[in-house]
Amino acid sequence: MSVPDEARERALWLRREITHHDYQYYVLAEPQIPDAEYDRLMRELQDLEARYPELVTPDSPTQRVGAEPLEGFAEVRHRVPMLSLENAFSDAEMLDFDRRVRERLGVARVAYHGEPKLDGLAVGLRYEAGALVQAATRGDGQRGEDVTANVRTIRALPLRLRAGDWPRVLEVRGEVYMPKAGFAALNARMRAEGRKTFANPRNAAAGSLRQLDPRITARRPLSLYCYGIGEVAGGELPATHSETMERFARWGLPVARERQRLDGIEAALDYHRRMLARRESLAYDMDGVVVKVDRYDQQRILGHVARAPRWAIAYKFPAEEEITRLLDVEWQVGRTGALTPVARLEPVFVGGAMVSNATLHNIEEIRRKDVRIGDWVYVRRAGEVIPEIVRPILERRVPGVRAVELPARCPVCGSRVVRPEGEVIARCTGGLYCPAQRKQALRHFASRRAMDIEGLGDKLVDQLVDAGLVKDPSDLYRLTREQLVGLERMGGKSADNLLAALERSRDVGLARFLYALGIREVGEATARALAAEFGTLEAVMEADEERLLQVPDVGPVVAGNVRAFFQEPHNREVIARLLDPAIGGIRLREGAPRPPPQPLKGRTFVLTGTLSRPREEIKARLQALGARVSSSVSRKTDYVVAGADPGSKLAKAESLGVAVLDEAGLQALLADATREFNQRENA
Repeated sequence: MSVPDEARERALWLRREITHHDYQYYVLAEPQIPDAEYDRLMRELQDLEARYPELVTPDSPTQRVGAEPLEGFAEVRHRVPMLSLENAFSDAEMLDFDRRVRERLGVARVAYHGEPKLDGLAVGLRYEAGALVQAATRGDGQRGEDVTANVRTIRALPLRLRAGDWPRVLEVRGEVYMPKAGFAALNARMRAEGRKTFANPRNAAAGSLRQLDPRITARRPLSLYCYGIGEVAGGELPATHSETMERFARWGLPVARERQRLDGIEAALDYHRRMLARRESLAYDMDGVVVKVDRYDQQRILGHVARAPRWAIAYKFPAEEEITRLLDVEWQVGRTGALTPVARLEPVFVGGAMVSNATLHNIEEIRRKDVRIGDWVYVRRAGEVIPEIVRPILERRVPGVRAVELPARCPVCGSRVVRPEGEVIARCTGGLYCPAQRKQALRHFASRRAMDIEGLGDKLVDQLVDAGLVKDPSDLYRLTREQLVGLERMGGKSADNLLAALERSRDVGLARFLYALGIREVGEATARALAAEFGTLEAVMEADEERLLQVPDVGPVVAGNVRAFFQEPHNREVIARLLDPAIGGIRLREGAPRPPPQPLKGRTFVLTGTLSRPREEIKARLQALGARVSSSVSRKTDYVVAGADPGSKLAKAESLGVAVLDEAGLQALLADATREFNQRENA
């Protein structure tokens, strides 16, 4: 079937338009159209090429999606060797490099070119007549692997060069890398799929580029920067490297925006300092800067040694990752009671500092990474970021390493540690007692909406705790005038005012007192609901989670927090001291409890089969909510709750058309009935 002229012209226009917007988006970072419009153009071109296969060209944007899987990578011999770089780690080594360059050239000053040293995978890109025909990895410098099909999927790279003044043969040297944001998104996706994640962006880039299935590479967020030349034939390039980079940009090749021509070694050292300061803010990982002699004629005079040019050097940044040993894991308790694991390491120099501690975030992260005490581990420190353990080196694991366990008791105060279902953070339950939470608990206790102790601000709380005068809220009510006037900026009048405020706070309603205790997730509204529901502090303290769930707006998380708080003996001891007339002297204004809700009043249930909880426990729960529980099924039965092996009662229920519930259905019914009842009561 012949291709209509209008279809051929439209396909040509679409290819040019999409290539232009790829350049604007991936190279210049200045998109001119929204994603939806870009997608529309791509779909139109795909439809045209599907209808007329003769329109498909090797440089069509549709061909970036990846070809069929490869059996293996073919070998490519580099016509111009891909050399490595010598490294420098100090200003002194850079000054020595500059001295050698100037002496060999016989000049007093040299112009250099600086660019980021990306942490990725080096490739050679061969263009013939402006079209990409081959891409190869560096390999051993003489021979690499043919990764053309994979490199073609990288949208930052043009399949055909722009403009028209390029040499007939142009080999471009570049670095394939994975931007930080893309790396984070890729690892998040792999974690969600239960697959092994990459240790760092460099590994992710290398692993993605060397996939035998280019379609996998196409789904990875790879990018590329071009930084040099290999073979050039059938044309000439400018006289300097900096001018060549400008020419690259005009041809549509992605080059680093942070590149800069440097007048002398002092400018090169300053460039290194500035790039190090910007390291964390850049969108990609870099491990140093590359400094090159800018003039090509001077590069040719300098030549190269076995594997590295004499005219270029990599001035490395302090390493951000090192290997050391995990000696132990200690648990720190924050002001809100959150337990955080801290790794104790064999000291190692990383990221420009000696590191002996690193964060492990939480117990779930430890288990996900499978970090064990005694392991050799990768430690990462970037800039001022807290050092973290990236992963263990499993191939170096030896017998006797120990798994990290979440402590059952707070390492500071000995109170129970709880971790609510579905949460990754474990917390100490000794909120009123735990020294780690002391200042935070006191500030909340004294706040205006809690006990409203006027004059007890943050700085005074700090002084009282630091001086050892207050260990828990009950100690506030035993403070004397003499103790207070001895504190910084605390005169006699201020001391008298604070003591008067403490006396006023002794007379308090139950809702305020509950809020002042600082129970996690219990705000003012929840405290009022608890006070109205139970009437007395004792009733709240003794309520189990099922009873707490009957309170309006109290869900499983809040019920669990309330129960855990009052189950902790340390908290009960502090509350007892607060209420003791000889110590705290708190006088609670309590009321009559609200009658328990009976949302199931008038409904009849029958239980049958083997259930996950004792039948008497389920029966008591239903009766507490007003239901009648019968032993036989009749037409007056509203629901039959059936477990495993239900027997004849289930058959009779089905024959009479009685609703049958499993245990999940029963729980949903109870929740709905309680919610509807509370809504009616509060209307």
